[in-house]
Amino acid sequence: MTREPRIHSVSTMDLHPTQITVGMREVEAKRRHWRTYKKDRLSFLGSHMLPVIQGPRDRLFITDHHHLALALHREKVSKVAVTVVANLHKLDKKAFWIFLDNRGWTHPFDSAGKRRRYDDVPEKITELEDDPYRSLAGELRRIGGFAKDTTPFSEFLWADFLRRRIKRKTIDADFSSAVEEALRLAKSPVSDYLPGWCGPVEGE
Repeated sequence: MTREPRIHSVSTMDLHPTQITVGMREVEAKRRHWRTYKKDRLSFLGSHMLPVIQGPRDRLFITDHHHLALALHREKVSKVAVTVVANLHKLDKKAFWIFLDNRGWTHPFDSAGKRRRYDDVPEKITELEDDPYRSLAGELRRIGGFAKDTTPFSEFLWADFLRRRIKRKTIDADFSSAVEEALRLAKSPVSDYLPGWCGPVEGE
């Protein structure tokens, strides 16, 4: 029997991340998008439920939409809708994180693209670090550089690809130029192994 998802309303400060970084440019873009909603904010929140896992001590760990969660928190949204996709509250801390890792539900990599310990994952969404390459990957997808894909943390795979090819100072000094370079790379065969790749078809 398929279980219906359980929906709850919780504070953003009760959400625990499963990743270390976000792209702060993308967070700010989501804040601007939220501000365009005036009368339909409840409808927006109801259609943007955040997936969470119930972990040790019944804490809620968000597995996706970290950018939206942080954006809503900064916009002083007190409650968000979440849906529990798995209940792992019986696991101890070590077993919990290993399980998440093997299911592709955590991304413990820092802003330099280096894997860190599970203990380095922040306790609160307000402690998430900025990774400019994640912002670059997010903007690249927005303009059609690659397609949305079900691969877990696919944007981070693109971010890591771009990290090794575009200098950080280019992103900081001229984000538009960095996006142009990222788009050129995304449409070339060098990136055809990445999820959502939609480069030119051979022969066209």
